[in-house]
Amino acid sequence: MAPSPDSAPRSTVVALVGTGSDELLCGLARFPAIAALALREAEPADATRAVAAASSPYVVHDADPLEHVAAAWVELYEEKATLGTLEVEVETLLGLFRAGDAVMPDYYVVAGPESIEGTWRHWWLGALALRAPSRVLPVEAADSAVRARLRALPASRPWPEPDWLRRVQFDIPDRVGLRDQPGAA
Repeated sequence: MAPSPDSAPRSTVVALVGTGSDELLCGLARFPAIAALALREAEPADATRAVAAASSPYVVHDADPLEHVAAAWVELYEEKATLGTLEVEVETLLGLFRAGDAVMPDYYVVAGPESIEGTWRHWWLGALALRAPSRVLPVEAADSAVRARLRALPASRPWPEPDWLRRVQFDIPDRVGLRDQPGAA
């Protein structure tokens, strides 16, 4: 999962996802310490190179490397796709990680989580947050709230190696994260 040292990002990398993320990303572009990159439509390797080339202390972008896995997971639980679809997306992404053509952001900032509908909310705040709870940060969908969150990113353990993705189909919406909690049913 780790890119080679010469292609690793030198900045704190934040993926901005959720409600109004396009407008929020544009609002961040005016701050000199932030490279706000609209990379959602870029190929994963191109997005990874753009993030690695940035020299600002913070790189905030909209190119979620887990996007296709997340969509397949959501569609699996909404009965719009099969387990095989999810497995293909996971293996494809793991190949991108191994090749250095994709890299996990340091943090996910999830804007407007209260307005994210259905299973997607369970992906961001459940299946993904379970792996590194202090790395998935819900925030109000407002410029000032996003800036405040960037100023106060918590220190935490890093993301685990991406092999956890091979078991993501067992992270059931409405239950993910509950099984290991004291007192959980």
